This record gives sequence, C-alpha cells and structure tokens, in this order.
Amino acid sequence: MNRFGTPRKPARASAQRSMNAVTIEIAGIPAEIRFRYPENVRFFLDYVTDKPPLFTLEATDVDIEQTRADYVRMDDARGWPQIKREDSFMENNALHALLAEALLAHGVLLVHGSALCMDGQAVIFSAKSGTGKSTHTRLWREAFGDRVWMINDDKPMLRLIDGKAYVYGTPWNGKHHLSTNAGAPLAAIVLLERAETNHVEPMSPADAYTMLLRHVYHFKSAGSAARVMDLETQLLTAVRFYRLGCNMDPDAARVAYEGILKGK
Repeated sequence: MNRFGTPRKPARASAQRSMNAVTIEIAGIPAEIRFRYPENVRFFLDYVTDKPPLFTLEATDVDIEQTRADYVRMDDARGWPQIKREDSFMENNALHALLAEALLAHGVLLVHGSALCMDGQAVIFSAKSGTGKSTHTRLWREAFGDRVWMINDDKPMLRLIDGKAYVYGTPWNGKHHLSTNAGAPLAAIVLLERAETNHVEPMSPADAYTMLLRHVYHFKSAGSAARVMDLETQLLTAVRFYRLGCNMDPDAARVAYEGILKGK
C-alpha cells in the first residue's frame, strides 16, 4: 500500500499482464481484470501491480448488455437522442460496476465526487452534476500550488481501515482525466452548493447520511445495499461533514480551506 498522502509513480509492471488480462491494485486491493478489448487493458496501465490478485473479474455478455440498457434508460430520462457507444466502452463500464461491487466486500465504497489532498489530508467534494466540483478543486490548486494534488476528479474509492477513512484514485477520473494512483487519509466530505458568498458550515449527521446516500454508487442487490448503509454509518464518526456555499471566485478555495482543514 502506498505511503498515505504521497503520490507514487505508476507501477506499469510487466508481471501478470497479457493482451486480455491485467492485475491492478485499487484502494490497496489487488484484482485480476480480464478484457475482450485491448483499449481497456491500456485504460488500467497506471494501476498495474505485481501483487497476487484477491479475485478475478470479467464482464459477461449479460453484464455488457445490461450496461447498454442502463445507458439507454439514462439517455431517455434526460431527453437525449440515443448515442452509439462502442462495445469497448460498454465493457469498461460493466467492469466498473463489477469492481465496485467486489471491492464493497473489502470495506471499499465508490463515491461520486472530486477528491484532493492538501498537506497530507484529503477532502472529497460532492455535488449535483454541473455544480462545479472540478472548478472548485482547480481553485485549490491555483491558490495553494504544490501543496495540493488531485486524487481523483470523478469517482474516487473510499476505504475504512480500523475505523479510519482513506480515499484512493481510480482510472475513472472524469472529463479532465485527473487522478493519481495513491491514497490519503480522508479528513472531510463536503457538499458543494452554489451561493452568492463563500461560507462553510458543519453538516448534521442526518443531513450527512442523506448526502452520502445520494453520492455513493447505488447497488441493486439487497446485500450490497445493506453493506453500503453500514459503511455510511461508520463514516459518520470517521470523518467530518460540511456544507460549502461557493461562488467560484478565487477566494472560494481559501474560505473552504480555513473552514474545513486549517487548524483541524
């Protein structure tokens, strides 16, 4: 496992890699992933490891077609025209769901948010799509320079170890492709909202739990859903939760830092 809070260079190990299989490590858990399409092997190269895998995943025809159907429903719900998506893309997203489900058994939870690390402490910013998570984390990088590095800009993994929370990068890293194969202790989860003035306030446990339900990966099986709720309950005592009103001015990063991390 990485030394927390310090990014490492991609392993790009040659062991256990072939044209249709690769062993990766995400959130400290090694897993073998089997592929049909070479571009999906390349997708995981920065997460390759020489460690023996704890399990193996492969997307079946049923998994891929279920993923395709999910995208059709999503497009219909948004009123979008049907978009032709490559089979390799469908396999990639099917593997994403399978990996999230498998890692859940190891105390790992997939969250939708933008995660950064500053001075060895990580923060996850969650919000509705289009609110400005990526813009806000960019303001932190601009304001604090090398003190800040991105863990993941879209779908980081959160892991509980002995009651402490850590956040890790994944290759699913949003349209800006910002991620690092590293982990850091998680200090806070923040709900980002647009506001005229920048301000930070603590979130109540009830509101924090509701926010987590909206921004973690949704599993279909009852067993997985129960495990998610258990992890969310543990998170309420493992990390701090805040609501951040933000107008996206450059000063927003400093207001957020002072309210979330400074002196904590």
